[in-house]
Formats: sequence, structure tokens, C-alpha cells
Amino acid sequence: MTPLPAPLADWFKNRGWSIHPHQAAMLARAADPALLLIAPTGGGKTMAGFLPTLAELADGTHQGLHTLYISPLKALAADIRRNLQTPVDEMGLAVRIEDRTGDTPSSRKKRQRADPPHILLTTPESLALLLSYEDAPRMFNSLKRVVVDEIHALAESKRGDQLTLALARLQTLCPGLRRVGLSATVEDPQGIADFLAAPPEPCAILTADPGPDPDIQMLQTDEAPPWSGGGAAYAIPAVLEQVKNHKTTLIFHNTRAQAEIFFRNLWLANADNLPIGIHHGSLDRGQRDKVEQAMLRGELRAVVCTGTLDLGIDWGDVDLVIQIGAPKNVKRLVQRIGRANHRYNAPSKALLVPANRYEVVECIAALEAVRDHDLDGDPRGPGPLDVLCQHILIAACSGPFAPNALFHEFRRAGPYAGLSRAQFDDCFEFCATGGYALRAYDRWQRLQERPDGLWQLRDTRSAALIRQNIGTIQDTDTLKVKMRGRGGAPLGEIEETFAASLTKGDTFLIGGRVVRYETLKELVVEVSKDPGRKPKIATFMGTKFSTSTQLSQRILRMLQQDDWPDLPSHTAQWLALQRDMSRLPRPGEIQIESFPHDGLAHTCIYGFAGRNAQQTLGLLLTKRMEETGLAPLGFVATDHATLIWGLEPLRDPAPLFGLDALEQGLDRWLTTNAVMKRTFKTSATIAGLIQRSFQGQRKSGRQATFSSDILYDTLMKYDPDHLLMRITKAEAMRGLIDFSRLRDMITRTAGNITHLQLDRITPLAAPLLLEIGKVPISGEGRERLLAAETAKLMTQSGLANL
Repeated sequence: MTPLPAPLADWFKNRGWSIHPHQAAMLARAADPALLLIAPTGGGKTMAGFLPTLAELADGTHQGLHTLYISPLKALAADIRRNLQTPVDEMGLAVRIEDRTGDTPSSRKKRQRADPPHILLTTPESLALLLSYEDAPRMFNSLKRVVVDEIHALAESKRGDQLTLALARLQTLCPGLRRVGLSATVEDPQGIADFLAAPPEPCAILTADPGPDPDIQMLQTDEAPPWSGGGAAYAIPAVLEQVKNHKTTLIFHNTRAQAEIFFRNLWLANADNLPIGIHHGSLDRGQRDKVEQAMLRGELRAVVCTGTLDLGIDWGDVDLVIQIGAPKNVKRLVQRIGRANHRYNAPSKALLVPANRYEVVECIAALEAVRDHDLDGDPRGPGPLDVLCQHILIAACSGPFAPNALFHEFRRAGPYAGLSRAQFDDCFEFCATGGYALRAYDRWQRLQERPDGLWQLRDTRSAALIRQNIGTIQDTDTLKVKMRGRGGAPLGEIEETFAASLTKGDTFLIGGRVVRYETLKELVVEVSKDPGRKPKIATFMGTKFSTSTQLSQRILRMLQQDDWPDLPSHTAQWLALQRDMSRLPRPGEIQIESFPHDGLAHTCIYGFAGRNAQQTLGLLLTKRMEETGLAPLGFVATDHATLIWGLEPLRDPAPLFGLDALEQGLDRWLTTNAVMKRTFKTSATIAGLIQRSFQGQRKSGRQATFSSDILYDTLMKYDPDHLLMRITKAEAMRGLIDFSRLRDMITRTAGNITHLQLDRITPLAAPLLLEIGKVPISGEGRERLLAAETAKLMTQSGLANL
């Protein structure tokens, strides 16, 4: 074992602690070019990541920046700084530790560039900004190590792709740089290692003792879950009882709107006046800080929250996690469970609360997956090109560069290891001129070649604008909300479209309180208190999760059991009735039920492809049905099924499910659909074609949408093969549309379609009729229905013959 320097060894000894095996291994392998540590929550990952740094800094001789710590959250960087400062002070080390995020004062940021600390804790966006300055080589010239915390969370988004490009630039500036990744939940260790590596250098994987399995089960309630809905109001009494019996409980929800509704219901039922808070991303930062500090002081008995509390901050003495609603993703569930008993070798305690009857099945399947250590996740695709375009502009901000060197540097970022020269040249041409249809416009002529062959910004003043728009996090179009009056308290944000629907006197929920809309003033929604009235609910966009492919397949296998011994009797009886009246969907097939209901022909397609893919299936199938005269009227989709209703019954579904025909229908649909424009705005903003910030002022959502719509229509008409149009289609297919899961469903079932013609609605299909989010179809069916209704009214009024 590599010996610890005396100050570190004495500190461990004085505390009566012994170093964990994985911490010792990290110290021994400090010279590895890249190393991924997978260790359980509370297992000392952070100390393991920093031990080599502290050992190398212990003699006090290092000058300048030594270690860069990257976190997905500003709050996590601040938390780690506090937690690391304590042992450094107790060891008596002359080590400066600072964080740098969007909240850091500008004076400190300026000083950090001139005189960086030994350890700097920051986020991917702040790192990208630092690398855009001309003095970046001087600031980073002494850098030895980079530690990426919660790397699994970054690897799931474009923020991670941006980070790997920044790491590639750091590797160029610091050829001996060593990379460390830290994570507790990784479904594909090799995939994350490849993400962290600097190709062709490999990244080794170190796995710690996983510790005891979590104590996780379903919450027992007196009342059975409803047939549909996501509020879980039926479970409020049982949840309150759990809160009373524990020190601090985190109550997780999948969406912000659900968290608001549940918090209000919980508070109305809180007869004992237990201190309970709410925490989600649409709340004002100051309100979230108050909740976090109250948690750390142990003043709150429960916090209703969303993904804002997912990651590895030590949120005080949390001894219970409750997940409201099906978790949709086993890896996310494990991450949330880890917030309870944040200690090594102490089992985390968690309870699952299904919001409706179907979610009972999904929760049981998720429980089994956790016990089997079967994490889920989709394979990573190649690095997105809109992020690459942004990074070319960031490189240009830092000074003249050679495109060929930049290309080879980018290929040293894991997600871009397979980047072709043609792809790079397309991105470079876009950054330089805007592309074929836009090159005539001066504003997009951004790069120029110098006589020595290097390229630089055409106008150095544009660097400030590029820096203002660095990042891949795209804000939903939101407006600030504050109490009316001078010095009114800020409450948070609501969607711009929701605000536009409000009239004076309307009420809605935000931060667990009912407020009344008064006016919109200078892009701020002003409200007043309105206790006791039934509110509207602010339609927070947030993240709407789809059930993962692996969890969906586990559910399908569970449906094949004989008597479902692990399910509550009410759910088992429901499935048994479905099997008696029809049959239960099976792996390897697409089951379709057709039946009459309420005078209309209904068709239910069980695809188990996730909500986005099932929604897309509904859009494509109703289009095909319209073309073949089946006169569809509408559809609704869930994670496991799509229900379509119309005037004509479906006789033969097989022709509707040809993969080529579905793809052709998708191409036609995409050219006219708002999904493409919405996706285009996001990609064009990341790529630098559209600026959301200009001279410190942020455009409203409507202004940005107007600009992006004009650009989209121009490119669609004059340059449909423009790089941004190709990026947009790829992003739409992967994101909102999720066509890959549709393609996988069609391929996996290989045309094996079971079509059941029934005389009435089935138990499994019935809850879909109660789902919100029904999509009407305008076409022949609606026209025929309108004509029939008109004729009926004319007859009833005696006007039919006139």
C-alpha cells in the first residue's frame, strides 16, 4: 500500500479511522492516466478522489492550480468545498480550495484566473468559459489532475459531451493530465470509462465493495391506488405516518407539478404541523437555499422534491426516501435511495408509492431489479454536432487555431473518438460562414483565415457574445414570479405559455402556496396571496421520464406469471380479469385489441416502448389510418400502450406496422410539425446560430422562438440539407420522438402481431380512457362526425327538410 504523507496519516489515526481499500487503491494508482471509481453512496468516494491530490500537495511546494474538480451541480461543488476544507485545516495543509460557478462574485473570478487556487471546484459550463479566455494556457499550465464527480449524471446529457471536449483541450494544454471519474450508480462501467478516457488511452475501472443492499419495499396503504392519475393522493395518510416515525424524509416526485400538488395535499392533511418543505428547479434559488440549510440543521421532518436533490450532497440526517409514482428508471431509483443513511455499510431505507393500479406492477418490477442489481440505461450514441460547433467557437475565442490540430484534439474526447473529417469540416464551415443559405449574411461570417494559415474570429468583439451563450442547458421559456409590491419576495418561475393563459384573479400553485395572478410587468409575473381557493396548477415542463426499455421488458415477463405472488390482491385480480377477457401482452410480440366503446371503434396497441415512442406511434398510425379510410378521431399514449378511437374498426393491423412505411410517414410528419421547430431552436442555440443572451440581456421565449422559426423556414426552403437541419432531425428522432425505441419494438417483435377482436373494453385498456393528454385528430372522421351531429340536430329541431 502506498504510504500516506505524515499529515494525512496522523489525521486518520487521530480520528480513529482506517483508510478504505478503494481509497488506498486510488492512492496507489494515482499515476494512471484515467481511472473510474465506482463506490456506494457514503463510501468515501470524494475523499478517495482527493487523496492523491492532498498527498501530492502535502509538502507545500506546488505552485498554481493542481486539481480541477467538476460537478454537475453548483450546490455540490460548494458542498464538497466545505467538506474538504475541514480535513485540510485539521491536517494543517497550506492548500487553497475555492469554487467557481455562476454564483461566484466577478471579482473573485478575475482573481482566480490571475492567481488560481491549488484546488478549484467548478461545473462544465464554468470550465468551458475559462477555456475561452486567451490566458487559459497560463492558468492551467500547472494542472495535474481532473476529478469528475457524479460522472454518470453528466454522461447522460450534452453537458457531458461539452465536458469531454473541454477535457480534450485541457489535455492539449497539460499533456500529462490525469483523469478520475467518481460514481455510485453505473449500469455500463465500460461505457462510462470510454466516455472519460482520452482515446487512444484506456480508462481503468476500480470497483469498491458495494456494501449492503438497500431496505426497499412498497408502502402499505389502507386504500387501493386509483385506476389512473399521478398524484397518489390516496397515500397521503400513510406517507404522513412514515414522516412522523422518521427524522428526515425525502419524498421524491418525477415532475415539478406533481410535487406541488402532493405538497399541498400533504400540508392540508398535516394536522400535527410537522415542518415540511418543498424543493424543485422552478423555485427561486433563495427559497431552495433556505430549504437546504434547514435540512442540514435538522429542522425539517420532510422535503417534497424532484431531481434537484438526486445527487450526492450530504443533505443532513435523512433516514427515509419515499418515491411517489413509478420510478421509470432503476438507476435513478438507486441514486435516490442512496440519499437515505448517507453512510458506508449502512443500508438505505426507501418506500415506493405507485400512483395508480398499473404502476403497482412497475414498482414491483423495479424492486426486483434493484434486488438483482440490474441497472438500466440506453447505450450512448456519438457526440452531438451542435455541441461540437459551440466548442469550435469557444476555441476561436481563446485565440488563433489550426483546424487540423483542433480536429485531432476533438477525437481525443471519448464521445467524439469516431468523428469523421467530413463531419468536422461541416461543423467548421457552419461556424465560419453559417453554411450555404446563410453565408450572404454578415452576422454569421464569424471566422476568417490569416496569412499564416491559422483561423481566428473575424471580429474579436464577438467573443463576448459567444461567452454569454456558452452552455448546453436550455431554459424552458419561463417568466419570474414574485409577490406584488415594492421588494416583493421572488417565488420562482412558471412557463411563459402558462402565464399567457392567466387572467387577473386566476390562482395557481407555486412553492406550495396558492397565489393570485395580478399582472405581467417587465417580464415578471406579479402575484398576491390567495389562501384557501382551489388553484390552477402551473404546468412546469421539467423532465417527463419514460419507463426504460429494460424495466418495460421486466414488466412484460412479470405479466406471464401464474398468480403474481408479489402483487397486492387488487392488482392481481385486475390482471387475472384481463387474462380471462382477453390475454396479457407477451415479450416478443405486439398485442393489439380492437373493441367497440361508447359508439366508437377503439384499438389498443401494447408496445411497451415508453411514453414518447408510444405517443409517436399514435401520431404515425392515425395518419396511416386516415389515409386508408379508417377515420380516426384521437388517441392517448402511456408508457406501455397507445389507444386510438375512430369511426371505422381496424380489421388488419399488419400493413400499418411496416418499418419502411412508418419511417416514410415520420419524414412527412416531421417537415410540418412543431416538434422539429422546437428541436431546431434548441440545437441552433447550442450551436451558436441563435443567441439567447445579448449584451447581458436575455431574450424572452417568444423573441427567441420568432427568430428560430424564421431561420427554420428559411433553411427548410433554401437549404434543407443544412448541417443544422440534419442535426435537428437526429435530435428529434432521439429525443421527443424516440423513434429508436419504435424501431427496436418493430425489429424485436419481427412482425409478430396478435390482433384480438373483442366485444367490449378490456381491464388493461380501460385506464387509458381516463388518461390526460388525449390528442384529437382533424380529418375525415371528425368531418363525418360533425356532419352526423348536424343532421341529428336538424332532425330534432324539425329543420331537416329545409
